[in-house]
Amino acid sequence: MANVDPKVRDYKERIKVEAEELVNNQFPKKILELETLLKTEKNKRSNLGDIHADLNIPVPEPLLNHDDSILEPSVKKRKFDAFENNITGTKVLALTSGVSPCNKNIVELVDTVKPCIRQLVEDANVLKMWIQFLIPRIEDGNNFGVSIQEETLAEIRTVESDGAAFFDQISRYFMTRGKIVSKVAKYPHVEDYRRTIQELDEKEYLSLLLVMCELRNHYVIDASRYDNEKPGKDQAPSLCKYGEYVLKKMDGNA
Repeated sequence: MANVDPKVRDYKERIKVEAEELVNNQFPKKILELETLLKTEKNKRSNLGDIHADLNIPVPEPLLNHDDSILEPSVKKRKFDAFENNITGTKVLALTSGVSPCNKNIVELVDTVKPCIRQLVEDANVLKMWIQFLIPRIEDGNNFGVSIQEETLAEIRTVESDGAAFFDQISRYFMTRGKIVSKVAKYPHVEDYRRTIQELDEKEYLSLLLVMCELRNHYVIDASRYDNEKPGKDQAPSLCKYGEYVLKKMDGNA
């Protein structure tokens, strides 16, 4: 047990150095990087129709039945429900034209956004550990600094939750799109299903752009929140500039 404390101190120091590097250098770089991505031509399309993709599911020729018997009215009236239940669509054993591809425009954007989401979650985790190491004991008399740091921890946990929700949004998009594509294959003559795919792609495109904006905003908020002067030895370690300013005022009036 004698060599546990030195290891813990080394770990704390490493987290502190890593967190300060994130705040001072990496966060400004990420803000500029995300801002540059948002301003690229691919992400500033004014016509959302440019992101539509071919499903590779052709509309088959209609089958003409020359049997006149089907045109004769039936003797007994069939209930509408029974007629509706008989509509089963086309049995799809295989797509004759090959694979129905994903929308490559959305896939490229997803491949760009996902590493950014993962990086934000990892950065938030480092900041969370850093703040937890810096929170003093309440009995030390620094209740004000503790409340600020606990509020900051709550905001960082929100950032982590947002990251998980962004990943879930991406997976739900592909699942939903796959189900609708299967409907298109089963009912190739129904244009509404094809239009639904286009609307879904447009919605996901805009959603991913909003995700990138949210990632940038999280970095901006974190950078401004932690862009503070290093506290002195006798000062309570506060991570909010406003909180540190108030603590200095309190110490000066004491």
